[in-house]
Amino acid sequence: MKQGFVKVAAVTPKITVADTKENTKVICESIKEAMKQGAKVIVLPELVITGYTCSDLFLQEKMLREAKQALFEIASAAFAWDCIVFVGLPLEYNGKLYNVAAAVCNGKILGLVPKTYLPNYNEFYEARHFTRGMEEIVMVQLDEQTAVPMGKKLLFSCTSMPELKIGVELCEDLWTPEPPSIRHALNGANVIANLSASDETTGKDLYREALVSGQSARLLCGYIYASAGDGESTQDVVYSAHNLIAENGRILAKAKRFANETVYSEIDVKRLNAERRRMTTFETENDGYREIPFTLKVEDTELTRYIDPMPFVPGSRMDRERRCDEILSIQAMGLKKRLEHTHCQSAVIGISGGLDSTLALLVTVRAFDLLGMDHKNIKAVTMPGFGTTDRTYDNAVSLIRCLHADFMEVSIKDAVNIHFRDIGQDPAVHDVTYENGQARERTQILMDIANKTGGMVIGTGDLSELALGWATYNGDHMSMYAVNASVPKTLVRHLVRYYADTCGDEKLEAVLLDVLDTPVSPELLPPEDGKISQKTEDLVGPYELHDFYLYHMLRLGYAPAKIYRLAKIAFADTYDEEIILKWLKTFYRRFFSQQFKRSCLPDGPKVGSVAVSPRGDLRMPSDASARIWMEELEEL
Repeated sequence: MKQGFVKVAAVTPKITVADTKENTKVICESIKEAMKQGAKVIVLPELVITGYTCSDLFLQEKMLREAKQALFEIASAAFAWDCIVFVGLPLEYNGKLYNVAAAVCNGKILGLVPKTYLPNYNEFYEARHFTRGMEEIVMVQLDEQTAVPMGKKLLFSCTSMPELKIGVELCEDLWTPEPPSIRHALNGANVIANLSASDETTGKDLYREALVSGQSARLLCGYIYASAGDGESTQDVVYSAHNLIAENGRILAKAKRFANETVYSEIDVKRLNAERRRMTTFETENDGYREIPFTLKVEDTELTRYIDPMPFVPGSRMDRERRCDEILSIQAMGLKKRLEHTHCQSAVIGISGGLDSTLALLVTVRAFDLLGMDHKNIKAVTMPGFGTTDRTYDNAVSLIRCLHADFMEVSIKDAVNIHFRDIGQDPAVHDVTYENGQARERTQILMDIANKTGGMVIGTGDLSELALGWATYNGDHMSMYAVNASVPKTLVRHLVRYYADTCGDEKLEAVLLDVLDTPVSPELLPPEDGKISQKTEDLVGPYELHDFYLYHMLRLGYAPAKIYRLAKIAFADTYDEEIILKWLKTFYRRFFSQQFKRSCLPDGPKVGSVAVSPRGDLRMPSDASARIWMEELEEL
């Protein structure tokens, strides 16, 4: 439960309809097994103590008495359980019958939540037996010693983990225009338990899954859906135990249908609360809800949920290709609009033979195609310097020619040497002045060519470089429109690869594949034996790590220790823990110290949920201290 993770389970015991004694036994056994797996929140199906399909047997006094006794037995067993359990049963109150979910923890029955919407159509006849749940909270006397609250406006709040608040709804409640979970969430619930008995018909599973994932996304919550299994299958209906666990629109776990399979995962309640803090349109309310406290031991939760090492890159090829085409379109449409608005006659772009400038050129070509403009109006400029290698130069030239842009070459060596002479810089000293002088000279050339041709300089720097401040201030840091500004480096590679796979030009494809195979480098230091001597990832760390850090820090608001924990899992087979920590420290140090560069970025199209534009996503002071983040890192 540390760092906001709580392990949950959706459990479907194999019950026997109307046999409360047998059902109590299998319910307790199922709960114990879920606890062995570390589950702290356990949800069982609707009316599981008796069975959902009892029909008119619900009207039998014996059945109701035995169901209540079974609840007491489960609660008594729960005295030794470190979990909160939600279990379904029929309950009589004031001469009426209710379909309720009982919350049980630490040997106590905490509260009862009645079902709001009673289906009475097709194969469902709930209104024949049950009464709609009451709006206000009432006290129900279960026996001489036990009175518990019952009502729709109950939330269950964990005192040992204040971030965890659980609301309850039952089956049909979710399928209605206004599910009770809406009110629960607006009153603070960030986990919804749904006790269900949804029978199976062809195609219904897809609809059910969409409802669960959609509700979790809409409410920024975790959602635990436990459904009845084959023990309920009788007469004309079959139940599949289609158990689901979701978090903010993502299905974390789902059961194999028709197998009575228990599913587990960990819901990150701190992430959910962070999302709600960020979303100003998520407006909380105080609608007369009552919070029922419960306590669980705070322990380390072993994470079984998948931690994606590439959060910016879709896992499946189909999704990845769709994402790539979409991003290229967003980039091109943004540039198209800017070119139209400024009436530019040309676009000027520096081509190094590296990934970023390649992507920027591909985007520019697509924008020109949308405008019906001749590719010759794209001024593609190579600017060989002291670190340029034959490989990158040849790729740059080939790329320009394959795309039929206007090739220009301007060597920067003489101009930079004159500049070094003017400022007293020894060319033999390969320091930051030596490197940045080249970058600024290149930017000056591009800007002046743009002025001369009535054009616009297209920026090439990507999101990962901006996050790290890996750009020369007023050098490659500056442009007139930065098409890659919100594209992380890990995604740049896939965009170029997608273009290579779909361009239909063998020569262009070959060039793009070689660009992809070339080490990432600014090429500002002389080559060694004709090969790149300055590899960016040797200096600032692997971009796949930095993109992981960036996503979890900026998008989710995670603290350094939590990011480190997740990174160790995500990259367990790739990097040692010491390496992960080393570059995490570098990330935080550079992210804070380099904000001044991001504060004056040129415009560029936002393509994803993470961006650092000072006019949109990141309003961060340039002089903010990184102290408290670095101190946490030093304690790891």
